Amino acid sequence: MSWRRLRVIIQHLPPESHTWTALRNAMSEEELAAQAEGGQPEQGRWSQLEQLVAVVADRVARLEYVLRCVNTEKKSQRPEPPEPIRRPGAKPPRPKATLTDASADRLFQLINGGAA
Repeated sequence: MSWRRLRVIIQHLPPESHTWTALRNAMSEEELAAQAEGGQPEQGRWSQLEQLVAVVADRVARLEYVLRCVNTEKKSQRPEPPEPIRRPGAKPPRPKATLTDASADRLFQLINGGAA
């Protein structure tokens, strides 16, 4: 068996395999911190079970959010909606654009015929 073939076999082992667990256990604290900080779960491999668990977790979080919104009297005290768990192949959500004072003034001018 070539070294390349061995590397390909190891790379395609499931994350919970003994080999990957041994490799993670052999990492130093600095390497683990760097891995955790730069982690990108959307680039990993997930099984169907992991996908389904993520869906269930997202739906439970959504139900909790709706329950809190229903039981909150003031709209201003409502919590932010939960972010879904990042999945492989999906990009992180883009932040929503905010309306600045300058762009609000410009929009007001355009609506009131000041575009000319």
